[in-house]
Amino acid sequence: MTLAANEYLKRILLSPVYDVAVNSELTKLNSLSASLGNNIYLKREDQQPVKSFKLRGAYNKLCSLSEEQLQAGVVAASAGNHAQGVAYSAKIKKVQATIVMPETTPDIKVEAVRRFGGEYAHVVLYGTSFDQAKDEAVRLSQVNGYTLVPPFDDEDVIAGQGTIGRELLEQLPDMDVLFVAVGGGGLAAGISVFLKQLKPELKIVAVESDESACLQAALLAGEPVALPSVGIFADGVAVKTIGQEPFRLCQQYIDEVITVNTDEICAAIKDIFDDTRVIAEPAGALSIAGIRKYLAENPMSGMTLGGILCGANINFHTLRYVSERCELGEQKEAVFAVKIPERTGAFKQFCELLGGRTITEFNYRYANSGEAHIFVGIKLRFGKEEFLQLERELTQAGYECFDLSENEMAKLHVRYMVGGRPPSLLNEHIFSFEFPEYPGALMNFLNTLGESWNITLFHYRNHGAAEGLVLAGFDLPENGRDDFDQHLEKLGYVYAEQTDNPAYQFFLSDVGLER
Repeated sequence: MTLAANEYLKRILLSPVYDVAVNSELTKLNSLSASLGNNIYLKREDQQPVKSFKLRGAYNKLCSLSEEQLQAGVVAASAGNHAQGVAYSAKIKKVQATIVMPETTPDIKVEAVRRFGGEYAHVVLYGTSFDQAKDEAVRLSQVNGYTLVPPFDDEDVIAGQGTIGRELLEQLPDMDVLFVAVGGGGLAAGISVFLKQLKPELKIVAVESDESACLQAALLAGEPVALPSVGIFADGVAVKTIGQEPFRLCQQYIDEVITVNTDEICAAIKDIFDDTRVIAEPAGALSIAGIRKYLAENPMSGMTLGGILCGANINFHTLRYVSERCELGEQKEAVFAVKIPERTGAFKQFCELLGGRTITEFNYRYANSGEAHIFVGIKLRFGKEEFLQLERELTQAGYECFDLSENEMAKLHVRYMVGGRPPSLLNEHIFSFEFPEYPGALMNFLNTLGESWNITLFHYRNHGAAEGLVLAGFDLPENGRDDFDQHLEKLGYVYAEQTDNPAYQFFLSDVGLER
């Protein structure tokens, strides 16, 4: 028998989650609001003791158990935020909790669970996927009599998450549209079943990663279905099958579902950081990514929109990837490949054709005696249309150009693999350069470098720092090195020769051609 909507309302209103959870702040994102022409607010679930909303549902579930069940202990399967929520709740309730995590879980997450749970949390590493860990948790519950604490498909867990809806209604009663991230569906189900009973005119939009859109798939099929695979970048919502009860509630109370891609999520992480100086985890930024996409497809102004930062447990090393991709998600950068003729001055001529546009990345490697292949990134001031205009200009000038801005393999791998060893022997010398970074700095660098020596390798990346960093190769004649050295001294740039650098020797030099 399913729980009636008014019973959910009662459970949410009477939930004891505030024994452990805080009534998190609602922060207006001033910069993003000004940029998008609407009033955008963010519910700050990163302020919870475990840095995510999952504590609410886990604690509410434990509070619903009988004394006998509590004495027997609980078990949960999770590789992330749910595990930490259960561990923290178990410590507060003084209940023994077994947390089953995949063997592939990063040590930082395993240690976080142990730290939050202390003597009350016993971590079991099992299998290589969440599904295997979940099966083991079910087995342990059957063998040992533990009560299973599901991450989302449970009425008490859903009611615990629904307390966010109660707070939102008090903090922002005039909200027009609410955007909620969906993984297994517990958060969206709990919030929507509460808000739609009290404010039915409020529009609720579910936001999913396009790599794990299990709600969208279920709505199309009319029932929960298993996705063949899910992407792991937004690991907090990487769920193959939405829960049965969350699906029932979402099907009834969610008005619309949209999906966002990795670049859009990265752009949203940056949006949140710009306004709050908080670094959201990818799943935690889904609602802001959804707001951006929704407004692009449904222009409006002066409306009050809400989102939920549902978690901030991000792996530090993920930030490098986020930084690389966020401007693509904002359509403030485009990346593309171009074939240019291999002759002295051709590289500079191509750069001149780019005009005053800011170049963010330049990968160049001599290909053969006839042509060179380059990978280019440029900053866009006016969005995609600006790149389409540049593409037309390059085509009219006779260049073969390929837009790679939506090519996932190019953005993940190929941009770092452009080049390799030259196909013929060169008297190549490699130098690193530093120069003041400002608009047009790369063009100025090329102008001062001159056209007397053939460039064989070139890599430049603009990260917004005070100095531009370039790695460049030159095919120098055997008897012309003195002239080249004198020219470098006159340039006034900080530079160092890297020809003997083992990384260059091993991966990029033509030494191997002689073997």
